[in-house]
Amino acid sequence: MSIAGCDGIDNRQGAIRQAVGEIPAWLWFGAGLFVLSVIAGNRALQDADTYWQIAVGQWIIDHRALPTVDVYSFTRPGAPWISSSWLAQVLYAAAYGLAGWAGPVILASLGIAAAYALLLNILSRHFAPVHATIVAMVATVLSASHFLARPHVLALPVMVAWVQGLVSASDDKRAPSFWLLPLIALWANLHGGFVLGLALVAPFALDALWNAEADRRLRLAIAWVAFGVSAVAASCLTPYGWHSLLAARQILDLGGALALIPEWQPIDFSHLGPFEIGLLTAVALMLWRGIVLSPPRILLVLGLLHMALSHTRNIEVLVLLAPLVLAKPLAAQFAPAAVARTPSRSGWIGVAAVVALAGVATGAFAARYPFSPMVPQTPTAAVEVLKARKAQRIFHGPGFGGYLIWSGLPVFIDGRAELYGEAFVVDALNALTLKNVGAFLSLLETYRIDAVLLSPAALPVQLLDRLDGWERIHADDKAVVYLRNPAATHAQEPRVRAEGVAR
Repeated sequence: MSIAGCDGIDNRQGAIRQAVGEIPAWLWFGAGLFVLSVIAGNRALQDADTYWQIAVGQWIIDHRALPTVDVYSFTRPGAPWISSSWLAQVLYAAAYGLAGWAGPVILASLGIAAAYALLLNILSRHFAPVHATIVAMVATVLSASHFLARPHVLALPVMVAWVQGLVSASDDKRAPSFWLLPLIALWANLHGGFVLGLALVAPFALDALWNAEADRRLRLAIAWVAFGVSAVAASCLTPYGWHSLLAARQILDLGGALALIPEWQPIDFSHLGPFEIGLLTAVALMLWRGIVLSPPRILLVLGLLHMALSHTRNIEVLVLLAPLVLAKPLAAQFAPAAVARTPSRSGWIGVAAVVALAGVATGAFAARYPFSPMVPQTPTAAVEVLKARKAQRIFHGPGFGGYLIWSGLPVFIDGRAELYGEAFVVDALNALTLKNVGAFLSLLETYRIDAVLLSPAALPVQLLDRLDGWERIHADDKAVVYLRNPAATHAQEPRVRAEGVAR
């Protein structure tokens, strides 16, 4: 081979190395997280609410209208109810229509990857790529349990972008740009969590005023107030207007019912877990390095921590937003200013190649993998039996509500806790645990229940097997079905211990 030919090969190899080297870390991270989320397959479908989220989205597409009253339950028919996540639900329904169950998984994976890649992109402006990547990886691991095909994951990148806009304004001692307002409007149509974005305007305004010169504070305060009012107005740019704000309030008014819903329960520290390890590590680093924050930033971090400790669903809020709040103060204390690099022409070719590679890998995997929702909350055979018996008033737990809506059967309760209210949710969940047997039996009569659908491990199964008037007509590893039958006697006699005490 000639020297010129060798030089040509070397030049091409050098161009390839340059293109690969110029691909930003956040893109590698985002593409990798996206592919891993898709490869995780059914993990994103391990939530019963995905069923009714898609069903609502399909209802909106079919009717070209948005729901204003409940059309799915027999316990709250016609009650006022709005879908504050209507846009996300439509996107999930459209994705399902295009690609089956692979569609919602891919869509959710895009939202997840975009949020954590954006976090890494922002952190890379303040820290070395390796340090920024470590933080992004820890944030991903700590919040992975909530990576589900539900509206909140589509809102995560919007949340990060919105809060970064507030952080940047506060860091620069100025008011936020009004170009941020479309983000809060988009967030308000994707998920009810947009109220957090509105609530964060005030503490960031306080932080900006705290650090500003005294002669600028009045003018700056007026600018922040104008932005806050505009943000509230922008969040009302939904088909429901200001009612979207009221819908978020209804969830917070659930009171004691929240303590019975797993994702609204506080973090359990009885066993050492990833969150506790991460929290203790963060505290240790702060004590070791002597991190100093302004009082408003301290209050922001403590507020985010309180949210995560109070409700496990807020862990991803803490791990996504706390690094944004801390980034500039920590960089000012410990890190030299990072220099953002813009890829050259060959670098952009590398970026396009990574995106294309992620797309090809996803398509190849999706074409072969049998995506399907969570098995325990999909009682297919039991529902067919209920349909055959023409059951219409079925008592069941909220875990089965999503699939019943999907199957076209009226539900007793489902994941829309704000529709049912605190008292009803508490009574229903207590009935499932037989905290008061009399209340459970009264509930069956009050709502004229003609069938019961339970998981095999549910406590009422033991009662109904011994209760006259109820006949077991189906049982498998997912569900047990009982039908009201006045002529039925209990299927089993209670077993009695030797000392004569019934078990």
